[in-house]
Amino acid sequence: MRDILGGKGAGLAEMAQLERAAKKRFGDAQNPLLVSVRSGAAVSMPGMMETILNLGLNDETVEGLVAGSANPRFAYDSYRRFVQMYGDVVFDLGKDPFEEVLDELKQRRRVERDIDLPADDLRGLVREFKSILQARTGLPFPEDPMAQLWGAIEAVFKSWRTRRAVDYRRVHGIPDDLGTAVNVVAMVYGNMGDDSGTGVAFTRDCSTGEPVLNGDFLTNAQGEDVVSGARTPESIAKMKRGKLAKVYRELERIAAKLERHFRDVQDIEFTFEHGKLYMLQTRRAQRTGLAAVRIAVELVGERLITEDEAVQRVPPQDLDQVFHPMVAPDATPTVIAKGLPASPGAAIGEAVFDADEAETLAKRGRAVILIRPETSPEDFHGIVAARAVLTARGGMTSHAAIVARGMGKTCVVGAKDIEVDPRAGGGAGQFRANGRVVKKGQVITVDGTTGRVLLGAVKLVEPKLGAHYATLMTWADERRRLRVRANADTPADAARARELGAEGVGLCRTEHMFFQGDRITAMREMIVARDEAGRRGALAKLLPMQRADFEGIFEALAGFPVTIRLLDPPLHEFLPHTRDEVTTLAHAMKMPVAELQRLVTSLVEANPMLGHRGCRLGITYPEITEVQARAIFEAACRVVGRGKKVMVEVMIPLVALAEELRQQSAIVRRVAREVFQAEGRGVPYL
Repeated sequence: MRDILGGKGAGLAEMAQLERAAKKRFGDAQNPLLVSVRSGAAVSMPGMMETILNLGLNDETVEGLVAGSANPRFAYDSYRRFVQMYGDVVFDLGKDPFEEVLDELKQRRRVERDIDLPADDLRGLVREFKSILQARTGLPFPEDPMAQLWGAIEAVFKSWRTRRAVDYRRVHGIPDDLGTAVNVVAMVYGNMGDDSGTGVAFTRDCSTGEPVLNGDFLTNAQGEDVVSGARTPESIAKMKRGKLAKVYRELERIAAKLERHFRDVQDIEFTFEHGKLYMLQTRRAQRTGLAAVRIAVELVGERLITEDEAVQRVPPQDLDQVFHPMVAPDATPTVIAKGLPASPGAAIGEAVFDADEAETLAKRGRAVILIRPETSPEDFHGIVAARAVLTARGGMTSHAAIVARGMGKTCVVGAKDIEVDPRAGGGAGQFRANGRVVKKGQVITVDGTTGRVLLGAVKLVEPKLGAHYATLMTWADERRRLRVRANADTPADAARARELGAEGVGLCRTEHMFFQGDRITAMREMIVARDEAGRRGALAKLLPMQRADFEGIFEALAGFPVTIRLLDPPLHEFLPHTRDEVTTLAHAMKMPVAELQRLVTSLVEANPMLGHRGCRLGITYPEITEVQARAIFEAACRVVGRGKKVMVEVMIPLVALAEELRQQSAIVRRVAREVFQAEGRGVPYL
């Protein structure tokens, strides 16, 4: 058709078919057909692309809508929504100019909700919104419905290249060259009164995986009201009783049918108009890692998918989310506020009230919590950067909730007790909650599992894995052809790795054993020692520490191989940096502070990654290799003596020449013989 009629002609032909189905005419003053213009990418990108509703309204067609509905308030509410959305999306004016006028009017009328404004006020808003558009662009609002349509189509196509859409594709690995379709769909109206409404439903709980229909809805509203968080919606469970019970039963029936058909959890958008249910779209639901594991296992139990499909449906990044920390059960935190637990886990960070600032601080290595009245797609880069997201408004299906869940990001939404003011403090931002004020930079903890907002940095612990995880991993084990080892630098790491099914340690980085407490001091003493005697003195302190750690690792991985890399410290990571650190080390070594500072300065390298480290350190100071080898083999002999099997593999790091390997391996083998002779037993090693 497009080849014969051209693009515009084909579009007109499609519109004619839509008119026949709806029994309305596009642009007709008596019985107008209104449409929504929506994106349609091959891969769902919730909230990232543009949508325009109620397209086709002008000063003539709105009167036809008034006559046909006998509801002037509904007609002018739809009209002001359309002008506002068109100015935002097509003319790129943003939401703020229109929201400011709307908020000012609500304050004058002393009402909190848009739906409480009468028809005359909404008619006045339409005129004022058009004036804003004319003043800011120098162009009049387009009254011709066909001109409106082509402007909207172009804007939706362009939204594929917006920053938020590009960022979303980068985070989720979606190719940029896929592009998007544009869908033109006849409107149905959820803003026609209390027997009309709109909502979003999930066929299972996408935070936990529980098999229960859940979601949010609003009466007398359109879809943007629910997902934007501008109004805090109600749970669809409230639809079960009362005048919306019939709508709920129909929704429940269709939701179950859709899940069976697609064999996966569905994210459904719906509208009901005067009690009649309309399904707007269905797509695969975003879910947390915890939910993904449970859903995959239970769908197998329901014979909707196979075990092979279950294993393939849970990507590695979802499994990573399963290990997100949680607030310690024995913690006694100060609860500032409570909201809806939109995405589980717990996170600690500085309060930040602007997405750009969240991104900037995160790039500097700061942990931040993004706090907003509600999020919009323009905040996406800030959500990516933040450890957690907190909003004052919105429900479980709001933009913040859906995006955070899809990324495995801790999130609490609809915290009604908090009043967010992003502009307070000269633009720094703050929020008030139950008599407390939290300002930018103040540390808080967000608990996405319970919905709590906690003051300060609260103690966090690792979660316990459930039966669903064990089942999925059993299926994966039965199908895999590779054996998996873990990185483990401490006995606790090794025990955790074994608990999760690792069949050995592929890399134990011995320098990582010295980052805490008195160990870092002994390590620094060894690095800055002026002679061999000083180094041996420091190494004598390190020997029992390393030996004890190796014993713990061998115990945890008994019967499985453990690869231990000899010391490979980038010196810049261990050297004292601050004046206080230099002073503390100088006192421990009984050395003048100035002399130690000169030593530290002399050890700074232009390129530490190619500097004095790895086997080069052991060649310069053989005593370092000797002490490490002794700690390894003494620990191995002790564990073998307790009846456990030990499999040791010693790695000589950063070898460039065969002579380097020969010298270092000779030291390791000599020390092994000495230890085996002294202990009266040997241990096989590589």
